[in-house]
Amino acid sequence: MFGRLLIAGLACGLALVVVPTPGGAEDALTALRRSGAGRGPESDAGERRFGDMAAPAAAGWGSIDEKVTIPTTGRVAGLPFLQDLVNTAPAGSVLKPPAGVYSGPLVVDKPLTIDGGGAVTIDGGGKGTVVVLAASDSALRGLRLVGSGVSHDSDDACLNVRGDRNRIENLQIDDCLFGIDLKKANDNVVRGNRIRSKPFDLGTRGDSLRLWYSHRNLIADNLIEDARDMVAWYSNDNRYLDNVARRSRYSIHFMFASNNLVEGNRFHDNAVGVYVMYSGGGAIRNNLFSRANGPTGMAVGFKEASDVLVEGNEIIYCAIGVGLDMSPFEPDSTISIRGNRIAYNGVGISFLADKEGTVVAGNTFEGNLSQVAMGDAGSARNNVWRGNYWDDYQGFDRDRDGQGDRPHELYAYADQLWMAIPYARFFRNAPVMEMLDFLERLAPFSTPVLLLRDQDPVFDKSRMIEAKPAA
Repeated sequence: MFGRLLIAGLACGLALVVVPTPGGAEDALTALRRSGAGRGPESDAGERRFGDMAAPAAAGWGSIDEKVTIPTTGRVAGLPFLQDLVNTAPAGSVLKPPAGVYSGPLVVDKPLTIDGGGAVTIDGGGKGTVVVLAASDSALRGLRLVGSGVSHDSDDACLNVRGDRNRIENLQIDDCLFGIDLKKANDNVVRGNRIRSKPFDLGTRGDSLRLWYSHRNLIADNLIEDARDMVAWYSNDNRYLDNVARRSRYSIHFMFASNNLVEGNRFHDNAVGVYVMYSGGGAIRNNLFSRANGPTGMAVGFKEASDVLVEGNEIIYCAIGVGLDMSPFEPDSTISIRGNRIAYNGVGISFLADKEGTVVAGNTFEGNLSQVAMGDAGSARNNVWRGNYWDDYQGFDRDRDGQGDRPHELYAYADQLWMAIPYARFFRNAPVMEMLDFLERLAPFSTPVLLLRDQDPVFDKSRMIEAKPAA
């Protein structure tokens, strides 16, 4: 079939020349896995682990099991040592240091509130971690944390949290490899912080906010810019509400993490919005995803994930709106995509395999270069497509009930070339492909693939807008 398509293009005076790269081509999700998350060896418990959280070669309070010791001297000569004030403060008290710049490192090992009032800076001197909160029922607010080390082995961070039920509010974090790093830390509130990493290349920055075996935390109203990832590994029942993330790699990356809620966030100019890998449950609801472009660009992605709800989101100007790789993964589970506006993307929804279990209902598809794409020669028609608005619907609404009179059927004609042959993706929507597609539709000389059938397409988009959940 592909040979006949190419011959038809040549007959019209067009030539398609594809030169493979030395290393071969790869699709967006393959490139994302290659560049974004390097697999590590399996642990003794048989879990697949991404990255190594074992004890670092040089102590920097990076490992979960590493003992936290109280520092005795500051790292920055000529600055007062804030640890001295913390050591003398009674447990359960409120410490308000005088305005100024203090030397780190700092360890808080007792219940304590430190309120900097927006006028206190703690400088780590470019070495190790700046602050460790090793206590529970404490609060850090109104502080500026700067100058961590640059070691990924010891997880050099501005703030390492080891306790439960703490409040971390209104911190300004600059020039730190990792921003806020929670390790076995539960029921904390991380709210209203501004986080930036060091000015390194994207892949060598640290994570803005990381949860490791940390559950039931609230991550809300934070501004994250120019970092690497916000990640949750083996962390369940956390809530990410009303955050803003810009110019990072993963806005949020879930790994072996269950029942997390992502709601009301705004993600701009990141390589990936939310990626759910080997995880289940939870919801991605009422968020804005925009300009997730580039070879790995994707607003929402799933890899072997199950029972996740994607609802009420605005997904615009991304390379891929929603990408599914072997998802849903568990038997009798679903991925529900409903009530979203998926507009002006390269591909609205991308399936890497012909796998059933996805429910796509009540969404608005408009302005996408391709509404739906397959990563192999299969079809997406085994999934449930119901009540969506399609701007390329070819039908009428004679009874004016707001529904199309006939089902919406999406076929792949010349699109089969770039969907099945990675090398041809460079020419997607090029004139030669448009010509081949026109010829195939005019006088088919191969059988087109039926990608999907929506039995009840919405004809009047204004009704979709009225029914859409509030963002």
